[in-house]
Amino acid sequence: MGRNFTTVTEFVLLGLTDLRELEILCFLLFLAVYVATVAGNVGMVVLILANARLHTPMYFFLSHLSLVDLCFSSNVTPKMLEVFLSEKKTISYPACLVQCYFFIALVHVEMYILAVMAFDRYMAIGNPLLYGSKMSKRVCVVLILGPYVYGALTGLMETMWTYSLAFCGPNEINHYYCADPPLIELACSDTSKKETSMFVVAGCNLSFSLFIILLSYLYILRAILRIRSAAGRHKAMSTCASHLTAVSIFYVTLFAMYLRPPSKESVEQGKVVAVFYTTVIPMLNPMIYSLRNKDVKEALANQLLRKKAFS
Repeated sequence: MGRNFTTVTEFVLLGLTDLRELEILCFLLFLAVYVATVAGNVGMVVLILANARLHTPMYFFLSHLSLVDLCFSSNVTPKMLEVFLSEKKTISYPACLVQCYFFIALVHVEMYILAVMAFDRYMAIGNPLLYGSKMSKRVCVVLILGPYVYGALTGLMETMWTYSLAFCGPNEINHYYCADPPLIELACSDTSKKETSMFVVAGCNLSFSLFIILLSYLYILRAILRIRSAAGRHKAMSTCASHLTAVSIFYVTLFAMYLRPPSKESVEQGKVVAVFYTTVIPMLNPMIYSLRNKDVKEALANQLLRKKAFS
């Protein structure tokens, strides 16, 4: 992977709009979303760590999902908020590559954490008697390390492909963060290898992780149908409802964003989709898991009651 000569030292982020009134409105809106995202995900992690009842594999993986959502949003949103208010809407070339790296890495970490969570639900519902021994602490640590290591390596590979491109002309990125598709449009060297790599990596990982999830739920459905009592079936299905909701939102937006070749039209459409999965999804996930999860609601109520008793 050769390094081409680059004369561009910084990029200009065009953001979501160039109307000043809308920029201020967007700043206030996304600031509120970001505060809710930080509060929700930090709160989820702290709640799981503080409550012994939630020290199970399911909530161990959920705490890592919240951590990744927090990092994912923090990689993009602060710079987006700065762009809304700043007259000089620039990001340096190294900072742009760093943002690209963490974005790609965290997307892959999240998709495989969701796959691991689906596998965990299969083990809990399909093999309840062996669940404790099969999903030991050591196994859970190994399962969670896999997505982190793979995401870090994938992000590095894709960022190196971007690093190999030459940028010597226009430096205006038609986005609110350094995203690959609009960045590739600015390159003055051959981008075919980078485009192929981006399409293959995104397609293969999205498809493979989704295959793991669908296969897990196929076995889960078979296990649920074997449960004789209606109450038992309802309980088993309710433990999967939050995860299925999060998976559906995440994969629909990513498929809409990445499985298209870079073009001016796809970049414009991609900005709208990107707003959803960089800001809204990280905010929604803690709400989905807290509002639809009896254990989390009870743990939160107990923590609030305990705090009130000591005050």
